[in-house]
Amino acid sequence: MDAGQTYDVVVLGAGSTGENVADVVVRGGLTAVLVEAELVGGECSYWACMPSKALLRGSEAIAAARAVDGAAQAVTGAQDVAATLARRDAFTHDWDDSSQARWVRGAGIDLVRGTGRLVGERRVVVTDGEGRTTRLTARHAVAVCTGSEAAVPPIEGLADVDPWTPREATSAKAAPGRLLVVGGGYVGCEMATAWQALGAEVTLLHRGERLLEDMEPEAGDAVAAALRERGVDVRLDTDVTTARRDGTEAVLGTGDGEVRGDEVLVAVGRRARTGDIGIDSAGLTPGEYLDVDDSLQVRGLPWLYGVGDVNGRRQLTHMGKYQARQAGAAIVARVRGEQVSLADWSPFVATADRGATPSVVFTDPQVASVGLTRAQARQSGVAHRVVEYPLGSVAGAALYADGYTGTAVALVDPDREVLIGVTFVGPAVADLLHAATIAVVGEVPIARLWHAVPAYPTTSEIWLRLLETWRG
Repeated sequence: MDAGQTYDVVVLGAGSTGENVADVVVRGGLTAVLVEAELVGGECSYWACMPSKALLRGSEAIAAARAVDGAAQAVTGAQDVAATLARRDAFTHDWDDSSQARWVRGAGIDLVRGTGRLVGERRVVVTDGEGRTTRLTARHAVAVCTGSEAAVPPIEGLADVDPWTPREATSAKAAPGRLLVVGGGYVGCEMATAWQALGAEVTLLHRGERLLEDMEPEAGDAVAAALRERGVDVRLDTDVTTARRDGTEAVLGTGDGEVRGDEVLVAVGRRARTGDIGIDSAGLTPGEYLDVDDSLQVRGLPWLYGVGDVNGRRQLTHMGKYQARQAGAAIVARVRGEQVSLADWSPFVATADRGATPSVVFTDPQVASVGLTRAQARQSGVAHRVVEYPLGSVAGAALYADGYTGTAVALVDPDREVLIGVTFVGPAVADLLHAATIAVVGEVPIARLWHAVPAYPTTSEIWLRLLETWRG
């Protein structure tokens, strides 16, 4: 073991969240080191956001062209699967993190490769692949940014099937002949969409009554209908109870009988990656999410921060980065002896992940949402009125695609007359989302939104139609 090194801040995990914590504190005049056992850049860069969207983009572009008469006639061939996979590989840099590591060094951040474990207050030991250890001490803070990992349910025999997690689904070198997808959340729906378009025969098994259950019902219904239209066998209210291999086939047992395929993708959620990082040395329970306040400081441990997926608040890349910026600012302020307010609009707190988180499901149709759904508003006892409008009736949408079909759903607080939730379902609706996010986060009064005039003819004219519907 070496003599050890001391920094102002030690960051466990060099994914996008950890990178942003380190960058903010270094910009604030502190020193920081990143500890990473895998690839610098983390899950999003290599196994999640970037490769999954690269897999989906080709079929999305083809569908957009085929939806416009005149352009449709130019689409005379099928998607080139090999080229699509090569493009995906380019976005992951062939799972080489050299460019990310160069960015880290250029930003004035040190990098130690290996598995980091807490061994006491502000103390970390890093063990590399050859068993060598490095001791790190933080003068002020340790930020845990180790993220989350795929949860694998306790289904009898599942481990023997050697199932795919989302990592294998986004990095596979070829389309499986038959893919069984367990789980109808955003990962299951996106990967069913992607691999069906790339030639796989896909069966999606979901134990709930509707896909995308945390979203508005229009979203899950539209995605299920689209998947079925493309040939995906979508089975709702289906519990997988057993799994086994029969030769090269994977066999899943359900209440309705057996289902056979070549590969099984398990996409039923995530769990905190805290099992082996030494949080027990700080009196915390390994494997559990870190309980943090709005400045991302672990409750009861003022030197420890839990940022991003590891706290379980909102497991999305952009929210991890957002939390990282707020946590970094809070760390710098506390080191300087400044007062760190936990009020809603403080520059040191993460509050958007409580009720104004934007998210996009990149299926066809896309689902873009921010804020509360009807169900969440009811469960929270929040007064609301629902306003709906068909997107296909907007001139810009009709120009975008012949026969455009989609829906906009807005929730309005009738007392304050501000938006508290918006969901769009339809082709290319992701680009409508940020305007909704600003309206919800900024609590912009509807009386003011009337003066935000949408350009004609664009799909953004949906805003005018929603306001007209609200007014009646």
